[in-house]
Amino acid sequence: MQTLSSLIDTIAPLDAAAMQLAQTRIDGLLKPPGSLGRLEQLAVQLAGMRGFQAMNAMRKQIIVMAADHGVYHEGVAVTPREVTVIQALNMVKGNTGVCVLAANAGAGVNVVDVGIDSEPLPGLLNMKMARGSGNIACEAAMTRQQAETLLLASAKLTLEQAALGVKLFGVGELGMANTTPAAALVSVFTGCDPQDVVGIGANFPRERLHHKVEVVRRAIAVNQPDTADALGVLAKLGGYDLVGMTGVMLGAAAAGLPVILDGFLSYASALAACGIAPEVRHYLLPSHFSAEKGAAIALNHLQLAPYLHLDMRLGEGSGAAIAMHIVDAACAMYHNMGSLADSNINIPASSV
Repeated sequence: MQTLSSLIDTIAPLDAAAMQLAQTRIDGLLKPPGSLGRLEQLAVQLAGMRGFQAMNAMRKQIIVMAADHGVYHEGVAVTPREVTVIQALNMVKGNTGVCVLAANAGAGVNVVDVGIDSEPLPGLLNMKMARGSGNIACEAAMTRQQAETLLLASAKLTLEQAALGVKLFGVGELGMANTTPAAALVSVFTGCDPQDVVGIGANFPRERLHHKVEVVRRAIAVNQPDTADALGVLAKLGGYDLVGMTGVMLGAAAAGLPVILDGFLSYASALAACGIAPEVRHYLLPSHFSAEKGAAIALNHLQLAPYLHLDMRLGEGSGAAIAMHIVDAACAMYHNMGSLADSNINIPASSV
């Protein structure tokens, strides 16, 4: 596999000429110009991605990165740690939220073990770096070399899936206590106080939220992350699931393909991905506005506006699965609508 720098070098800006042609076509469709709003903007954005030329009959895949976190032992989650294993196996059965919603969207789900605290599990792709990351309240989550290795392996997996015909990716995660490292990443990358970004995650008691905030403060103080070194921040404060999602984003962008974000966890990974390779942002499609505290801060920093507001905070890639229908709608509009010219209709752009 190439080096991280050579991977970054393959991430190209969107094709402005292709986007202009798409805009012209969309303006000539059987509707007042601009009347389909962000659906039109999405189609233009997709047209600029060199790997996404045929906006129909696309294969879709959600890559779910699963891992455990050492910070769990700080009492920042109420769900038993064993649930990571149980839910990973349920994903293999196809009966979790993301699996049901992905199937409804015609997407596959690829569950990857990047750091579950267990022996290798049947049905999961085994890319395990370790049995859980380090406790960020006391030490780095992982070494810099581990982070880079997993980043490249996740990008390679994504590029391999693209070569097999996947045209639309979504990201998801699974791991008890993972909203704590995600909040730490968001706090560091946005420069915001942990108090403003730490939320309840999977129903953490609100009366104990101050403890979770304090753990994030401690993690930042112990690890002293440098915001100018996004990979270093990931290694110190992230987790294997967060690094894996970051790698998927880099890989999708390198293939010239869109990747749909899920919720708060994926925002944290997106901040890291954009810190490593700023051009990645143009390939990110925000699915929904996470109900987790700090969502607005992360999205504002990314300058991304979600398409859906459903008060969701399940994770797993569930929001990404739902948003795949919106991509389908943009493609259907682009390919299947009739034109104004064919119907002898002349609508000046000023009438919008």
